[in-house]
Amino acid sequence: MDLLVDVLADSVRDTIQLVPFLFLTYLAMEAIEHSTEGRVRSLMGRVGAFGPIAGGLLGALPQCGFSAMAATLFAGGVVTTGTLVAVILSTSDEMVPVFLAHQEPISKLAAIIGIKIVVGVVAGILLDLVLKLIGRRQQDLRISELCERADCHCDDEDETDDEAEGHDHDEHHDHHGHRHGHGRFAIVRSAAVHTVQVTAFIFAMSIVFGLVIELVGEESLTLLLGRHPVRATALAGLVGLIPNCGASVVICELYLSGSLATGPMLAGLLVSGGVGLLVLFRTNADLRQNLLVTAFVYAVGVLVGLIVGVAGIII
Repeated sequence: MDLLVDVLADSVRDTIQLVPFLFLTYLAMEAIEHSTEGRVRSLMGRVGAFGPIAGGLLGALPQCGFSAMAATLFAGGVVTTGTLVAVILSTSDEMVPVFLAHQEPISKLAAIIGIKIVVGVVAGILLDLVLKLIGRRQQDLRISELCERADCHCDDEDETDDEAEGHDHDEHHDHHGHRHGHGRFAIVRSAAVHTVQVTAFIFAMSIVFGLVIELVGEESLTLLLGRHPVRATALAGLVGLIPNCGASVVICELYLSGSLATGPMLAGLLVSGGVGLLVLFRTNADLRQNLLVTAFVYAVGVLVGLIVGVAGIII
């Protein structure tokens, strides 16, 4: 009982300290997302052969919504497979708020984001090149098919523009199902919602990690992960595949607590593309294609993690 009380007390103290930093970060992120969403979507549809480069750069912006957008555009035949992979591998989502909330050096955060961008762009370009060499051309546009499958009534858009003007221009729903508006209050409300959700998740994970560390022993846990870097890297990659922005929260917390080395951390964060893969399976009818994309992303993440581990690189 005393152990549980101590862990709860530590978790509450550590989590409360993060709240102001999380809220301010999400406030900035929401403002950026609301002001650039339309332009980003338009750009992604026009980049063509330079898709992986644009995807890698845009994916690095701290919003896992970009991976969901890329998955939807890919399902509609608008962007290439390499572009989708580049976005997923470079997606930063919850990593940025967590690092900032822990007041980690900006140089460390920038280094990780830089690695994710480079890996995403290179992997995306190589994948598109290989697919082109083996005769797999980019899929035709099939936005109407996508709309029919999603039952989103795209064809009725023009007819309902006048009716929707007073409502849809004020609010829309994001991929999490949250209602977003375009006013200042809506941005603050959305930032507050994200802050509460991530704070609750961090608190729950802090309790779990605290109990595990206390029961197993911090030294034993660290030695276990340190002695089996390949296992740790593979497991971190599997955690990253969880189709939720919270996956990167788990990986970041383990890394910042010293329980996860640089290699496994990079493997997990590279694979962690927010809800992008979940949206891919929801919007793209080709299950085999979805599984191959997922396997490729996982393989790249684990390979990079192992290379970093063998090279002894520490961030």
